[in-house]
Amino acid sequence: MMRRREFITFLGGAAASWPIAARAQEGERVRRIGVLMSLAEDDRQGQRYVAAFLQGLQELGWNVHDLHIDIRWGAADLDRIRGHASELVDLKPNVILAQSALALTPIQRRTSTIPIVFVQVVDPVGSDFVASLKRPSGNITGFADAEFSMSGKMLEVLKEIAPRVRRVAVIHNPVQAPQIAMWHAIEAVAPSLGVEVSPVSPRVPAEIRRTVESFSATEPASGVIVLPNPITNLNRELIIALMARNRLPAIYAYPYLVSEGGLISYGTDPAGQFRQAALYIVRILTGAKPADLPVQQPTKFELAINLKTAKALGLDVPPTLLARADEVIE
Repeated sequence: MMRRREFITFLGGAAASWPIAARAQEGERVRRIGVLMSLAEDDRQGQRYVAAFLQGLQELGWNVHDLHIDIRWGAADLDRIRGHASELVDLKPNVILAQSALALTPIQRRTSTIPIVFVQVVDPVGSDFVASLKRPSGNITGFADAEFSMSGKMLEVLKEIAPRVRRVAVIHNPVQAPQIAMWHAIEAVAPSLGVEVSPVSPRVPAEIRRTVESFSATEPASGVIVLPNPITNLNRELIIALMARNRLPAIYAYPYLVSEGGLISYGTDPAGQFRQAALYIVRILTGAKPADLPVQQPTKFELAINLKTAKALGLDVPPTLLARADEVIE
C-alpha cells in the first residue's frame, strides 16, 4: 500500500502518468483518468488535493496499476489550461477530473462525450455546466464548492473579529461569473453591518501589491475579503504577506490559508471534495453515467482562526467566535 508522500512523488511531473510497463501488462483493462488542475505543479495545496484524490481511490479498492492517470497543471494561465484541456481530451480518457471552473470550461467546450467530474466550482447551474443539481444531464457532474450566501457570511465573520472595520475591499475575479454573484451577496449584507464595500480585481502580483497598498493608505478602518479563485490561490503567499505588512484584517475561504498565516477563514476544505470525487470517478469507471449522479453541495463550512496573526494585528478575538471555531492556530 502506498503512503501519501509516495503518491505525490509518483505523480509529480507536469504530465504525470502511470508507467508504460503497467499499461502493457494490463492492456485494454487499464482505465485512463485525466486530471486538469488550475493550480501550479509546485503548489503544495495542489499536491495535497491530488494526494487526497489518490487516497480516495485506494480506499475504494483500486490498485495503482489498475489505472493510468494523466495530470496537467495550469498555474492559473488560461492559455496553458486550454492547451492542457485539448491534450487530455485527445488522449480519450475514460473520465476527466477538473479542478475549478477555469479548468472545466475549456474541457466542456472540447468534449460532450467524455465523462467529467468537477470540484471547486461555485455555481455549476448558473455557469451552464449542468442543467440542474439533481439531474445534471449531459456528461458533467461533480461537487459544488460554495453557496453565494457564504460570501455574505464572510463579511459578517470579518466584522465580528475586526469590529472597527468600516470599509472592505473584495478581491475577486470578474471574468468568472460566480465571482460577480459572490460580490453581490457581500454587497447585499454590507449596509446592515455598517460597512462600505468595493470590488477590486488585480490579476498579477504587481497589481495585487499596488491595490492592497493603495487601499490601506487611503482607507482608514479597512479590511479585505479574498474570494477563492485561481489568481488569489496562486498568489496567496503574497496576499497574506501584504495583509500583515499593511496591518489589514482579511478573511479567506479556505482553512489552509489560515495555517499559512492568514487571519481567519470561513468555507470548505477542498481536499474533502477531491476524496469525494474519487467515489464518482470509480462509479463512472464501473458503468455509471454522469447524468445519473447528482451534483453534491457542501454540507459543512469550517471556521479557522490564527491567534498569532490576530495578536499581530492588535485584535482581541471574541470568546463567542473562538467557541465556534473548528480550528484555532496559536
